[in-house]
Amino acid sequence: MREYLVVAAVALAGVALVAAGSGVRRLLAPDDATPAKLTTYESGVDPIGSGWEQGSVRYLVFALLYVIFAVDAVYLFPWALVIRSELGAASLVEMAIFIGVLVVALLHVWRRGLLRWW
Repeated sequence: MREYLVVAAVALAGVALVAAGSGVRRLLAPDDATPAKLTTYESGVDPIGSGWEQGSVRYLVFALLYVIFAVDAVYLFPWALVIRSELGAASLVEMAIFIGVLVVALLHVWRRGLLRWW
């Protein structure tokens, strides 16, 4: 039963620390509630008009392309470090296919015009 008491004590200490921090913040933080501070703020865009406006998907495409090519780089670096010591010709062919697929994807994205900012 002692193990459960230790878990309960740690949980209570965590709750007490959160409550103490929240209480200190209420005592020390300034309270200047102006109308400008009470408005909704979303990603640097002022809340003008209705909330049902169409946004640009172009930024999402750039983010996805970055993630795809960053993850690919994560696979390329370890492979390049051990290619001479442990991996053989089969690994070289597999990596050539992998890079070939990446090049085809990049050419496809470039041909569709998704790499332009305007």
